[in-house]
Amino acid sequence: MTIQQYDIFLDNKKKGATELEKADTPMGVVFGRVTLEHIDSGFDFFKTYCVKNNIVIITDYPDDKLIGTADIPNLIVVNPNGIEIRGQVTNIEGMDSDVFEIIICGISYPFFEEEFPHQVKYIMTNSKTSNDDR
Repeated sequence: MTIQQYDIFLDNKKKGATELEKADTPMGVVFGRVTLEHIDSGFDFFKTYCVKNNIVIITDYPDDKLIGTADIPNLIVVNPNGIEIRGQVTNIEGMDSDVFEIIICGISYPFFEEEFPHQVKYIMTNSKTSNDDR
């Protein structure tokens, strides 16, 4: 399986990338580690952006440089073909001394299945195995 790189844009400016390597398939959720570009402190960047744009900050620990945001409407993730990965909510959480993750919740089907077939196959394979053990 080839790993895809998804670009992350905020207000139409590229801010980083992710592989969206994790999922909660039944819920239509994908998430992954973010590699930020030209941003020294993800905490400071996202906190300033959220305050300036009236976006709710759910978790805010300045001493630890840890932040978790509510939905950031202008946070866009696109696949290598330029197609946006749309969900109902897209948010960021993480800390400077560890990692930041982007979470996209509520991606509709059949788009989810088309864009992330490996996640659907994984859940179907494991689900079948679990059901056979009953």
